[in-house]
Amino acid sequence: MIALVTGANRGIGREVARRLAAEGHTVYLTARSAKGAADTAAAIGGRDVRPLRLDVTSDDDVTTAARDIGALDVLINNAAITYDTWQRAVSADLDVVREAAETNLYGPWRLTRALLPQLRASAHPRVVNVSSEAASLTSMGGGTPAYSASKVALNALTRMFAAELRSDGILVNAVCPGWVATDMGGAGGRPVEEGAASVLWAATLPDDGPTGGFFRDGRPLPW
Repeated sequence: MIALVTGANRGIGREVARRLAAEGHTVYLTARSAKGAADTAAAIGGRDVRPLRLDVTSDDDVTTAARDIGALDVLINNAAITYDTWQRAVSADLDVVREAAETNLYGPWRLTRALLPQLRASAHPRVVNVSSEAASLTSMGGGTPAYSASKVALNALTRMFAAELRSDGILVNAVCPGWVATDMGGAGGRPVEEGAASVLWAATLPDDGPTGGFFRDGRPLPW
């Protein structure tokens, strides 16, 4: 299996890349910094870990990546920013909201479209959008407006891509890793290994697995 993981120089993305590499898969380990990608790839080791500088907000970066990457089976859209606990929707800085959307929504949208030729050529193509229970409308309250709204939109995009790519055999799902103790999540969350397991589950679904769903730990979450 050949996988590309965005935002893989730390946190959940790093652990997903490490686990895939440890299992013998080829991994494109991406980060906004070329040095960050290279240093992380060297640290986690693995038989075939390929560091790649990729800013998902950059059309040029995405175009270059799509041109240079050969075969691809799994795209893991993990890169995300701005868990804006200091904001409320009624007073939010909309520039912060727009910036979050560029990475959390338009980044996966831009990259998935660019890599569709490779995914369509794969025998077992998968797209995993790393979302959050903060995007569940069923339980949503106030706060973190930039992060929550961008992840709600990512969930909607997941549904649309899943429907439109079903005939190509591409399984597209959104995954909540849970509250994980990372730089973004902060202390007190579940171990990063547990959060990464949800992502890996969706990345390695069988061909008759679900598509267009929202999951944590392999179980459906309410939209």
